[in-house]
Amino acid sequence: MPVNLAITFTIGVTLGWIAAKIIIPGSHLQSLVIACCSGGNWGTLPLIIVPALCSEPGSPFQKASDCDSKGLSYVSLSLALGNIFIWTHNYCVIERSAKIHKGRFMKNSDLSKIRDADLESSEASCYVVREEDKGEYETLLPSSTKADFEEPKSKNDTSVDAITNSRGRFQEIWNIFKKNAEDVMEFLLTPPTIAAFIGLFVGVIPTFKSLITVEDAPLRVIQSSLKILGNASIPCTILILGGNLTKGIQKSALKPLVVVAITVIRYVLLPICGIGVVTGADKLGFLPESPLFKYVLLIQFTVPPAMSIGTIAQLFEVGEEECSVIFFWTYLIAAVALTVWSMVYISILF
Repeated sequence: MPVNLAITFTIGVTLGWIAAKIIIPGSHLQSLVIACCSGGNWGTLPLIIVPALCSEPGSPFQKASDCDSKGLSYVSLSLALGNIFIWTHNYCVIERSAKIHKGRFMKNSDLSKIRDADLESSEASCYVVREEDKGEYETLLPSSTKADFEEPKSKNDTSVDAITNSRGRFQEIWNIFKKNAEDVMEFLLTPPTIAAFIGLFVGVIPTFKSLITVEDAPLRVIQSSLKILGNASIPCTILILGGNLTKGIQKSALKPLVVVAITVIRYVLLPICGIGVVTGADKLGFLPESPLFKYVLLIQFTVPPAMSIGTIAQLFEVGEEECSVIFFWTYLIAAVALTVWSMVYISILF
């Protein structure tokens, strides 16, 4: 499943980047297009769909006695791993896009203020030589005149300059490495990512698992409390999604082509790629003989964009209205697309 999610995410990032370069939705929206094409709703919707398939009369998955428990475990793992991808890569991409967009906005406002000030003192500014124009004035001087001002350097000075330059380059490389490491740690220490790591840590180690998750565990109150909160999270998330859709649906200037591109990528190209990936992995013997597990892998290629993307957009105040429009149409089409592709997947698996 981690490999399947990584492949899904990589294909989505690639297709989203190509779509952003072709459509050119705007500098602050390119990251949003990439995020919506790569980060899927790998938790909330599968938590609704998979248990419903297990309890549906006449469903082929209903034959398995442990369909509910295994389906819940598959979807929970999908949710935990998906949050890691969304809150690292997508979080980073949208944050950098927001910083660049806000930086350009501040720069343009500062330039407008400078222009207003220059208009008041235009006569004095005519005699000011800008730093970038000095090179043009130097080219007007004869080469002999410029050479007169340059003092010859000794060999010792040259070696000292070389050592200083090498130290400066090393320090610059070290600063870049340090900054990137701090950024990675910042992205990895987001609350959803920490929760996913803790859940995987407890679930993988049998000692901690026996203390919390089994029926007679001494710390089973933690499991029961988290289960109550988890049952309430799905309707709360759906309500939050509905509230976010009201922003910008009437006043957004988003190109319709952007919505069409994201819809085609999420509901046409990604499912086709998913069938090829899962079928190929099955023929190579990488998958267990569990149709439910294969169905969960296939459905990961078909879900709409993750709701967390809207949260990240609101956090950095970039593309909020456009994100609500994208969510409105993608989740509206998801009702039909998920039904159609589920029929295709079940016909392939059975």
